[in-house]
This record gives sequence, structure tokens and C-alpha cells, in this order.
Amino acid sequence: MDAENILKKYFGYDSFRTGQENIIKSILSGRDVLAIMPTGAGKSICYQVPALLLSGITLVVSPLISLMQDQVKSLNEAGIHAAFINSSLTETQIAKALDFAAKGVYKIIYVAPERLESDRFLRFALSAAISMVTVDEAHCISQWGQDFRPSYLKIVDFIAHLPDRPIVSAFTATATAEVKTDIECILRLQRPDITVTGFDRENLYYQVEHLTGKQKDHFVVNYIEKHPNDSGIIYCATRKNVDTLYENLFKRGVPVTSYHAGIDNQTRKKNQDDFIYDRASVVVATNAFGMGIDKSNVRFVIHYNMPQSMENYYQEAGRAGRDGENSQCILLFSAQDVMINKFLLEKKEFEEMEEEDIELIRQRDANRLHVMEGYCKTTSCLRNYILEYFGERAKTPCDNCGNCHRNYLEADMTDAAKWVINCIAETRGRYGQSIVTGTLLGANRARLREVGATAYRSYGALEDVNEKDIRLLIDQMEREGYIVQTSGEYPVLQMGDISALKNGEARVVVRKFEEKEVPEARKKKARSTDSLTSAGYKLFEELRQLRLTIAKEEGMPPYIIFNDKTLIEMCVRMPENRQDMLAVSGVGENKFRKYGQRFMDTITAFSMAHPNSATASNI
Repeated sequence: MDAENILKKYFGYDSFRTGQENIIKSILSGRDVLAIMPTGAGKSICYQVPALLLSGITLVVSPLISLMQDQVKSLNEAGIHAAFINSSLTETQIAKALDFAAKGVYKIIYVAPERLESDRFLRFALSAAISMVTVDEAHCISQWGQDFRPSYLKIVDFIAHLPDRPIVSAFTATATAEVKTDIECILRLQRPDITVTGFDRENLYYQVEHLTGKQKDHFVVNYIEKHPNDSGIIYCATRKNVDTLYENLFKRGVPVTSYHAGIDNQTRKKNQDDFIYDRASVVVATNAFGMGIDKSNVRFVIHYNMPQSMENYYQEAGRAGRDGENSQCILLFSAQDVMINKFLLEKKEFEEMEEEDIELIRQRDANRLHVMEGYCKTTSCLRNYILEYFGERAKTPCDNCGNCHRNYLEADMTDAAKWVINCIAETRGRYGQSIVTGTLLGANRARLREVGATAYRSYGALEDVNEKDIRLLIDQMEREGYIVQTSGEYPVLQMGDISALKNGEARVVVRKFEEKEVPEARKKKARSTDSLTSAGYKLFEELRQLRLTIAKEEGMPPYIIFNDKTLIEMCVRMPENRQDMLAVSGVGENKFRKYGQRFMDTITAFSMAHPNSATASNI
């Protein structure tokens, strides 16, 4: 059996995606590989297919228990014997798994990096025929990666102890040139075949909205109301934000759950499962959630706050649309986000690191934060901004992001800028942006009366100016150094160098925008469900319900049974027999044996109940 046959038999796909075939060929020829592929590009296939063709066992080093469990469930569902060994198992269960592995029952074994130091596991490894060691989420091995894990450094020692050096393959979705070099050197890859398939996720629509706290809440609520059937993740910078937003959505009847490190382990596991098993369509979480989450039908990822780095953002936003369906990645930005992240980075703890290295990492973190702030404030193509950061040559504007769908206009706001300076002078640099903005607008707020702002000359001076424009102006003045926003928990606005502005030598120009007249179909690209007629969509919902029923029976996430894209293709093809069903992308032989007939019965019953209804609009 060759690679193409395995792909079809076990995974149900007729052909490999970009980069997959070359990586597999390199592994089967005995070469080490380093593959940098975007989330959802099918990295797992690249080592799972050759693992079945190599003579011995493939060890997959993976950082998270949830990721291992999902991968093993998926493999077992496909008819491939696999196991995981981690702290979720008892010593008896581990002993049994290793005994089965020694007898050749398993071709693929997932292990946590810490497990490689175990005497029992090392004894097993020394006596077993290990053909390949695969390092998943390989950026964790580099201290310059966003998820550096010291335990990953043990992989090299483990490989060195083996009697025969196996093939080493490493995979990641996020690696700058610096991290890529680190992975190659630390893992001591030998003549590696390095594949970079590109970082572009064409199915993702990127968007940035400049909003304050309350405006963010309104945006989230409105978005979810408009997308009631969509599954999504909302990331917040702090636990407090998570709890507040969760309560807000819960009170509105949204099927929502939450996740952060302050929730006890049992509840956190339940909340994660509620989301994965489609019992809750939305999860509000800190960045503690998500690594290793392979839920394929996430249709939106909203960042309530700006992340600390482009690596983090790309990884987190990339959890949307893993099935290739069009999905949205929306970042809600305010100047306060920068201050929050600076504060969090200042509190960052370093264990057993040299002072020199700590200083380098702090500088790196500051640079990454600056890049991320630039993404939030750029008026150019958002997709190209991301691609350029990861070292890809910029393309023409993508015409598929929020910035490409806006016309930017320049406005001379020099006079207004002088009023901002006057206001900060009157506050003596004691207050933050909210007080300054409210004062300039002449807002009727108790807090403004309390601090005496209503008596300032600047009170109401910009009452004819839009609040959003004042905030854009303040951002621009900060970038040009006229204003300084302090760090800390309660940042305030203070005077910078205003000499050029005071002497009339400079102008303050702000770029504002208006939405282009873009057809909705272009602004938010069509999903595969849009190819279905009303009858087809009704069948799709019936198949989704059947999938949920089976998932409950089997005790596994619904997307492991079949993803949405596979169900949609069933609605289009309307398979009536084994041959028809196996022609559907994502239906392998084992899944057909287990579930094929039940899905065909549902399709047949639907056809009989709707004899004259076409299910696909392109029929």
C-alpha cells in the first residue's frame, strides 16, 4: 500500500494538500523534515501517513493532553491503532499501553515531553523499534517562540539515548526565521528537508475595530445575535474581562462557557468539553485556552483585547476555519489594551534564566507588542501585514479584509490637537483618556463634575467632533510624541514634547475611514452552506443532529465523526450506496463501516419526504 492509498482508505481524501506529499516523500526516503504550515493545513497527515508505512513505531511528542486525546480518538475512528501516554493515565494503564506497544499493536504513540525522562518509558524506547520521532508544536523548543517549554529541550537527549537514530520530523504553524533556525539547531536535524507552505489562510477574513470597553461589549453582543448558529472563541486579556463578558452573554441566553487559569481544573475541563462537544457554541477565555484545540467548525474568533504578539494572534485567530470554510477573525482594539499588555509583561516571571537572557526576552516582548500595536493601527492590508511579519513577500491588497474594504481619508486636526494639549494641561496630567475625551466632548458625567472638569476652558471645546475621531487624534498625537501615556494599572495622559506644535511648525493629520460599498458576498466570502438550497440546508441540519447523536453515543467530539464540510458534500452528492459515500471527501473505509449506513438512511428518508427538492443550488 502506498501513501495515496492510505490517504483514501483511512482518511477519505482523494489527494494531498499543498506541501503534504513532498513532506511525506522526504520522510519515507529517510530524511529529517521541518515543516512550517498554517493552522488547518493538515500537518497531522504529514506524519500519520508515513507512520503507517514505516516499519516501526512513530513517537509523537505533543505539549497538551487534550491535543493527544483528540488525535488518538481521530486515528482510532479512522481505523488506525494509536495510543497516548501522559499524566491522565494511571500507572497500570501506562504499563498496559507500553506492553501493547511492545507487541506491535500501536503504530503511533503520543507522549508528553516530560514522559521522555521516565525510566519506564526509556526502557521501553530502548527495546522498541522506533522509526520516527515527531515533534508537534515545535516552536515550543525555542525560547524565542511564543510558547517556550523547557521540557521540550529533553527531546534531544532522549533521541541521543536511542540505539538507532530515528527520522526526526518537526511541525509548527508559527515560526519566524529566528525560531526556525532554533528548531533546526536544537533538535540537531540532519540535512532536513525544510518546507514552508506559506502563512496565508485565504478562508479567514481579518478585521480590526477601534472600540472602548462598553463599545466592545455592544459589538460582541450584536455579532453573536447576528450569528446565532456559529461556533466561536472570544479571547480576553484578563480573567476579570472573561468573567464579566461571560456573565453578560449568559444573561442574554447565549449558550456560552468560560475558561481561564483561575477556574478549578474540574470545571475548566467541563467547560472545555462543553465547547468541543457543541453543548456551548461560544467560549470566552484567556490565552490559556486553545493550544491543541482541533475543533474544525469554529466560525469566528474575536479578540476582546489586543494580544501580546503577532505569533499569539496568528495562532489564536487561526483556530477559526480549520475545515477550510470561510470564517472571521476580529480584533477589538483600544489604547488601553497596550497598557494592559505592558503591565502583564512587566509581571512576567522567569525561572532559572540568566539576567542577560531575561533582558533580551523583555526587549523581544516589547518589540513584539509594538508590532502588534502596528497591526491594530495600520491602514494597509491586514493580511499582508501578517504575511510580511512572517517573512513572506507582500502581495497586492487581498480585497478580503476589513482595511481593504475601507476608504481612508486624511483630516487636518491641528486645531483640535491644541485643545487636547490644553485639556491635559488643565488636568495636570492626572487623568486618563476617558476623562480627557469626556471633557473635550462636554459629556454630562458625574465623574467629570467630581474632578472639576466641567469648569475647564477645554470642557465642550470639541463637542462637534465625533468621539471616535478624538480617540484617533489622541492615538496620532501619542505616536508623534506630543502626548505620553504612562504605564501601570491606571495610565494617565501627560504632556510630551509640544514645541513644534506650540510654535506652529507642525500639523497633526489623522487618517479616518469610511466603509466602501462592498457587496456582502465579497465582504464575507460565501461558505459551502451557501451552495445549498433551503431543502439542502434542512438536510444539513438533520445530518448535524445525527452526528451529535452519534457523538454522544461514542463519547467524542462531533467533528471527529465528520466535519461540516463532509456533511455539506453529502447534501450535494446525496449518496445512495457504499461507492457514492466513499466518494465523499472525509469518508474513509472505517468510518463508512461504523456510520455510513445511518447517514445514508437519513439522506434517503429526506429524499422520500422531499421528492422534488434539489439540495444544491448548482444542480
